[in-house]
Amino acid sequence: MSVRNTFLPFYRPCLDDEEEQEITDTLRSGWIGRGPKTERFEKNFKEYVGSKYAIGVSSCTAGLHLSLKTIGIEGGDEVITTPMSFPAAVNAIVHQGAKPVFVDIEKGSLNMDPGKIRAAITKRTKAIVVVHFAGRPCEMNEILRIAKRNNIIVIEDAAHALGSEYQGRKIGSITDLACFSFHATKNITTGEGGMVTTDNAAFAKKIQTLSLQGMDLDAWERAKRQTYRHWDTILPGYKYNMFDLQAALGLVQLRKLEGFLKVRQRYTQIYNEAFRRIPEMAIPVQGEGIKHSYHLYVVRLKIEDLSASRDQIMDALQRNNIGIGVHYRALHLHSFYQKTYGFKKGDFPIAEYMSDRVLSLPLYPKMNERDINDVISAVKKIIAKYRKRKQGGRRS
Repeated sequence: MSVRNTFLPFYRPCLDDEEEQEITDTLRSGWIGRGPKTERFEKNFKEYVGSKYAIGVSSCTAGLHLSLKTIGIEGGDEVITTPMSFPAAVNAIVHQGAKPVFVDIEKGSLNMDPGKIRAAITKRTKAIVVVHFAGRPCEMNEILRIAKRNNIIVIEDAAHALGSEYQGRKIGSITDLACFSFHATKNITTGEGGMVTTDNAAFAKKIQTLSLQGMDLDAWERAKRQTYRHWDTILPGYKYNMFDLQAALGLVQLRKLEGFLKVRQRYTQIYNEAFRRIPEMAIPVQGEGIKHSYHLYVVRLKIEDLSASRDQIMDALQRNNIGIGVHYRALHLHSFYQKTYGFKKGDFPIAEYMSDRVLSLPLYPKMNERDINDVISAVKKIIAKYRKRKQGGRRS
């Protein structure tokens, strides 16, 4: 018998009347493309993270692509990143004609292992793209020391890390470039969308230009002028800009972010208390000197102590009306990267080990404590069912 009568989705955005009113105001304004609300959202966002510039884009993936383009990544270059991630960063590297070079992860944080970066650096290495897994910041001091010593630019894939801090500084204010996601599953959402932050004026200007077809003057800037000026295409750009309907959601969501983070933290603590005494599970490691954004709640199943695989446990949770996710299957095991770059099983053993064992449970502000308790009940029920028996017939 299922622990729930209705299905609990893995994620549901937290939207209410405030977002509806802001969207309605935008529709009635007559300006729905990139314009005043995008500019306001960019201003509010850079003030929140503490950067000098913020550029709204259509997705975090677009931001990563623009960032790599802006720093001059091209064919023959190598970019170091993690195999334990969504393919966005790796695909952006590929689209620039560069070669992705993976570095294995730390077993506790699931972040890139800084101790393994030096061995991956060659004379062709031009950038490192770090990914703050689940909202836990990477060890940025060590990574930045390595990068500075080798004249390498660091870009942050901060899709999970809005609200995270490292050594008292918000993610988005630390490195050359940071890229955020506002996908429907993220800590705040604009439906789709993203943001790039930087303190470098030249980077900001180039990203802004490239995001709007390489034009030197966008439609909103032209509309604000009292006299007409022809625009010029100064770069072969892309259609990667954010627009005001997205920004309208973002303006409201950003105001709510700190409240969202508190709910995520509270639910994480409830999960931790419930699961820390289950020997077949390892709960997330929080780390010192950081503030976690609690974007994902990822547990590691000790499948050696279970009579079911991770995927069978997932199926059982789904049958109990609990939505789940996997973050992630190691990228070097995906068919395109294997065929194109010759990656194979055994190349990054920690990422592979974790790929077979990680399981993401629902964690979002739209949930209530009854939902959280349903997840806990389902997990305990299923782990108990598949717990291996010791000799003598007792469960371990």
